[in-house]
Amino acid sequence: MLEATGASDPGCVRSNNEDYFLVTPSIGLYLVADGMGGAQAGEHASKLAAETVLEIVHQNSGSVTAEMLVSAFEEANRRILEAAGANPEMEGMGTTLVAAVDTTEGLLIANVGDSRAYLYDNGILQAITDDQTWVNEVGRRLGLSEDALKTHPMRHVLTMAVGVSQALRVNTYLLQPAPGMQVLLCSDGLHGVAPESALAETLASNATLEDKCKRLIELARNNGGPDNVTAVLLRAA
Repeated sequence: MLEATGASDPGCVRSNNEDYFLVTPSIGLYLVADGMGGAQAGEHASKLAAETVLEIVHQNSGSVTAEMLVSAFEEANRRILEAAGANPEMEGMGTTLVAAVDTTEGLLIANVGDSRAYLYDNGILQAITDDQTWVNEVGRRLGLSEDALKTHPMRHVLTMAVGVSQALRVNTYLLQPAPGMQVLLCSDGLHGVAPESALAETLASNATLEDKCKRLIELARNNGGPDNVTAVLLRAA
């Protein structure tokens, strides 16, 4: 059984919020999407992706598999491409996507882009997902130092996003949550801004999940809040 909550904030720089999140315990779906694109396109992409995954998980509630979740991401990709093709103002829109589904096999997680899932257990915070970014997939393999990567002109470039091309590479993971374990889903407006040590310190506190989410948002804002920031926090009972 999972306890869950979520929160989102535009941050300190942007006037609109292109992030979108879902906390739907009735079907065991938890999700964060970080949209991109001009005008309102980013907001449209993240919402469309989230609603597509929600629809498909709901249709298969209780029997969701990794293959099914990948198919839901692929359908979201198709629908965003279709919507962008039908409206010139939506051209170029896309979104990152990280989702967790509570299944009989465990907590199934899938991601595209750089919105992340973290596991916090026994005082240790570790990333579950792999970022689909130039930094992670190219820069590190080239042997560039972490300091160099932090200022590299390609540091914000995604290698994969939902709705950008027909080809979509979805990563999947399976967790076996034990009582007390926490899982954090978040956009890069949080993990790319607040240090992981501060994330871990927040999750280690005895505060409620709602207060922890508020504190996570505050961490990003206190570090300048240059981007929209979203956090969904789960705890195994």
